[in-house]
Amino acid sequence: MNAVTPLTRHGYTTSGLRTARDTEYDIFSRVTRMLRQAGRMADNRDTIMAVQKNSELWSLLAIDLADPGNGLPDVTKAGLLSLAGFAVRHGKAVLAGGIATDPLIDINMTIMRGLRGEGAV
Repeated sequence: MNAVTPLTRHGYTTSGLRTARDTEYDIFSRVTRMLRQAGRMADNRDTIMAVQKNSELWSLLAIDLADPGNGLPDVTKAGLLSLAGFAVRHGKAVLAGGIATDPLIDINMTIMRGLRGEGAV
């Protein structure tokens, strides 16, 4: 999600002097917190809800990345679309049982560091 596509179009609101990056960081932070606080395996309601929210976030991100008005460089969009595909597929595998949420948390944390300018995404 970037400044080109209004976050309100996806059900998110911005307030005050917050930038789109701040809002994106907060959204990733909330979903990642849900994943971290839930169990690692989809054997409970909290993990199932957290994985679902994570898949929704990455799906919305993919929609925004595919928008012709998205101003990110093509190589960045391609990388993020690849991550989005992995996150959604891995989330489905977690829900099917047998694998943990750890990679989803790791990816989200990397994105959050990138949004804060702490490293390349």
